[in-house]
Amino acid sequence: MLSKTIRIETEDVHISKWADYLQLTKFRLSFLVVFSSLIAFLLAGAENITWLKGILLILGGFMVTGAANTINQLLEKNIDKLMDRTKSRPLPSGRMNILEATLAAGIMAFMGLYLLFLINPITSALGAMALILYAFVYTPMKQVNSFAVFLGAIPGALSPVLGWTAATGSLSSEAWVFFLIQFAWQFPHFWAIAWVSAEDYAKAGIYLLPSPLGRNKTSAAWILVSTILLIPISFLPIFLHMGGTFLLVITSLAGLAFLYQTYKLFQECSIKAAYRLMFASFFYLPLVQIALLIDKLF
Repeated sequence: MLSKTIRIETEDVHISKWADYLQLTKFRLSFLVVFSSLIAFLLAGAENITWLKGILLILGGFMVTGAANTINQLLEKNIDKLMDRTKSRPLPSGRMNILEATLAAGIMAFMGLYLLFLINPITSALGAMALILYAFVYTPMKQVNSFAVFLGAIPGALSPVLGWTAATGSLSSEAWVFFLIQFAWQFPHFWAIAWVSAEDYAKAGIYLLPSPLGRNKTSAAWILVSTILLIPISFLPIFLHMGGTFLLVITSLAGLAFLYQTYKLFQECSIKAAYRLMFASFFYLPLVQIALLIDKLF
C-alpha cells in the first residue's frame, strides 16, 4: 500500500513538472509560432522540401520560441508575482528555481538554433534575431512604453519568414508578405489582450494600450485603424498571384468579421467587446494562412 502511494505521488510530481515546463515555454503560444512557420514552409513549395527539414523546423522553432518565453519569464519573475494571470507560473510561485529555468533556456536556445542551422544558416540567424528581440528588447521595453508592442511584433512576425527560408534557403518578396501580414495582425491582437488585462498589467506597472489613459476611445480608435490597415495587407498574396478565388473569399469574410468586432470595441469600449475581439484575432490569422495553403494545394 505504501509503495503504491509513493508511486502515485512520484507520478504526480512528474506530471506537475511537465505542466510547469509547458507553462515555462508558453506551449500554446509556441505552438502557434511553429504552426505559422510550418504553413510558410509548405507554401514555399520548393523542390528541396523534405520531411527531415520539416521536422528540424518544428523542433528547432519550438525550442527557440520556448527559450525566448523562458527568458521572458526569468526577467519578469518579480513582475509576474504581482499579476493574477501570471502569479501561478513556475518561477513566481516558487515551484521552479532560477537555475533550473536558466539551464532550460540555455539548452533550448542552443539546441534550437543548432537544429535550425542544420537546415541552413539564414534560418538559424533569423531564429537568433527573433529570440534576442523578444527576450532582450521587447521584454524590458514593456515596462517603459507601449512602443513595446511595435518591437514585440517584429520577432512575432519572423516565424513565417523562418519557414520560408527553411524551404528555399533565401529571402524573397513572398517571405516579406507573410511577415507584413503577421506583423500587422499583432497590433489588434496584442491590444485586445492588453485591454482585457489592463487592470492586471497596471499592478505591475505595464501599460501596453496605445493611449496612456488605457481603456478609452483613443485606444479603441488605434485598434480600429490597425485592423483597417491589416485587411488590405492580407490581400497582398492575391495581388502577387499567390492565391486565387478561395483565398479571396476566406480573407474577405474573415476580414469583415474581424473588422466588425473591432468596430464593436470602438463603439462599446467594454471588456466584453475586447474579449470577443481577442478570440476573433486567434481565428483570423490561422484562417488566412490555411486558406493560402489550401488555395496552393488545390
